Amino acid sequence: MPFKTNKIIPRILIVDNDPYIQDPLRDFFEKFKIIVFVASNAQDAIDLLKIKSVDVVITDIDLPGMDGLALTALIKKEYKADVIVITGQTEKYSYKDAIDKGANDFVFKPVHFYELLIRLKRVIKERQLRKERALLIKKLEKLVITDPLTDLNNSRHFFNQVSLEIERSNRYNHFLSIVLLDIDNFKLYNDSYGHLEGDKVLMKLGRIITSHLRNMDSAYRYGGEEFILLLPGTKKMEAYIVAERLRAAMEKEKLYPANDKVHVTVTISAGVSQYLRNEERESFIKRADGAMYKSKEDGRNRISVS
Repeated sequence: MPFKTNKIIPRILIVDNDPYIQDPLRDFFEKFKIIVFVASNAQDAIDLLKIKSVDVVITDIDLPGMDGLALTALIKKEYKADVIVITGQTEKYSYKDAIDKGANDFVFKPVHFYELLIRLKRVIKERQLRKERALLIKKLEKLVITDPLTDLNNSRHFFNQVSLEIERSNRYNHFLSIVLLDIDNFKLYNDSYGHLEGDKVLMKLGRIITSHLRNMDSAYRYGGEEFILLLPGTKKMEAYIVAERLRAAMEKEKLYPANDKVHVTVTISAGVSQYLRNEERESFIKRADGAMYKSKEDGRNRISVS
């Protein structure tokens, strides 16, 4: 009968130098369609962990060279596997000895295979619950920093990140620039076609911005129809080129609001500023904002640099 949890087939590693334990255990677990690897000592186990994905290591304490407790500590420090420790030396080792080294369970010999299977199931289940919990926490953390409409970061996250980048810029004398951009005549577009169509424009611009970002860059919905890009390691004229590419890409987009057969275009205006050493955060952002409003005053659909 296959042993599956949430359609995942467990992968285990048995570490024991006694073939009268190792071989029967492997045969037993394989009957349940568990993927089994074996090693006779700690070094062989480590070499295998470097190249194989393993969920649980079942190891004896008494091994040649590095013992099973030292191996357990190393696995918990450097690998992602859980560990069940086995020993026949009941007077020498205790449950606390194994748990202190990071083991997930501790079993005394003689080993009853079905009992070990039950313990393995428990360790696997707890492992999956931890993964699911970590994934949920990661999703919740993303929700906290993400604008739900555009899937870009939100303004709260921007202020945290720009402060960190300013600190790095001052410490290492790195270049840092921002691009603040705004959709031209967006209120008129909303009034003409409705807010649902306006939301589509925001989502479209969000996708365009994402497609033009380098790995080191980040983008944020700053508020309403305003967006801001944080560009570490970037001089202002390099940032200008990034902004110009976004402006040109948005201008080329053909929009058909409310299924109108005639397309319309939407443009953006942007301001660029490069961080000045020891400048206050608010001043840095204000210069980009001023440059963006200059673009508006000069006729829109253009980039200005502060």
